[in-house]
Amino acid sequence: MPIDLRRHTVHVPEADLDDLRDRLRRTRWPEQSTAPGWEQGIPLPVMQSLCRYWLEDYDWRAAETRLNTVPQYLATLDGLDLHVLHARSPHRDALPLVLTHGWPGSVLELLPLVGPLTDPVPHGGDARDAFHVVIPSLPGYGFSARPASPGWGIERIAAAWRELMTGLGYARFGAAGSDWGTSISSSLGALDPERVVGIHLVPPLAGPGPTAGPGPTAAEDLTAAEDTALAELEKRARTSSAYSEVHRTAPQTLGYALLDSPVGLCAWIAEKLITWSDVRGEHAALTLDQVLDQVTLYWLTGTAASSARLYAESIERVSAWINGVDAEPVTVPVGASVFPAEVPRPSRRWATRRYPDIRYWAEHDRGGHFPALEVPDVLVEDLRAFFRPLR
Repeated sequence: MPIDLRRHTVHVPEADLDDLRDRLRRTRWPEQSTAPGWEQGIPLPVMQSLCRYWLEDYDWRAAETRLNTVPQYLATLDGLDLHVLHARSPHRDALPLVLTHGWPGSVLELLPLVGPLTDPVPHGGDARDAFHVVIPSLPGYGFSARPASPGWGIERIAAAWRELMTGLGYARFGAAGSDWGTSISSSLGALDPERVVGIHLVPPLAGPGPTAGPGPTAAEDLTAAEDTALAELEKRARTSSAYSEVHRTAPQTLGYALLDSPVGLCAWIAEKLITWSDVRGEHAALTLDQVLDQVTLYWLTGTAASSARLYAESIERVSAWINGVDAEPVTVPVGASVFPAEVPRPSRRWATRRYPDIRYWAEHDRGGHFPALEVPDVLVEDLRAFFRPLR
């Protein structure tokens, strides 16, 4: 069925950038934390340095230019206008692939994948691994419209993605994503297994489960890697998961602050961009520009509250997948990439409880929650390898 598809170009009014710079100049800063390092959140010197760069050196127009090199559209799906990047490959037999971002990411996060996936040869690949790439902005994120009523959870988004791929003329396709993108891709595979050739997940969301079965249930049955993964997940829940509860319970209350203060928004998002990436080495995993690309997109589109509402819709369901309480099978072929700085980091045997047809499993020695920005070469090769036999 055809969909209403209109060409779109991103160009933020200069007045919006002037307003951003004016607000940055008038920031009212808090005092230094009473605890060392990052114990109470992103440190004052880190924020002041980042926001000084934001005011004096960061170039949003460069991000706009990168976006506008990829054909963009507004598509009306289930009554909502959604922003979509659609890059067709020059290779006729390319496999359609819908890529889904999460929070605090955006379509900008996935841009580094577009060239290598659509045209592999100039990027060291084989033309037989080409994809037609579709990257929608989630409802309430970026340049997509904001839902005005409840109900836009991950299953409804998956149904909209199915409508989108049908409207673009793709009879069969793959799906991939990270963060919210893993859950939406899984929901899409469960919704339309006849057309979804496979899903690639970063990582698959699965846990050991509460009852006896293929997954371990007792501490003595855990491998060393599983024990470490569970300990890190528990630490994350104890020390830095408050953002998720605020998103789930009070996105509107939070929204007043984040839509009014660019520094407040930057602190809320940059803390996660920095600490969830692979910062084990001497150098930061993400550049200042990569961090501020995401922050600025949320600021200019005014989507801090609307993006957080997805947690109110779906985080309880996702949490049940992460801890293994819910392991309802997703039967399409599955590929997985597990990065060392990611949390959660499920084992393959946990994942098999929920995904019985795992065809590809890769555990890497570098990368974190944002592999499309941190290690795009690694992620591209995983996508090529997983989908190669499914074409």
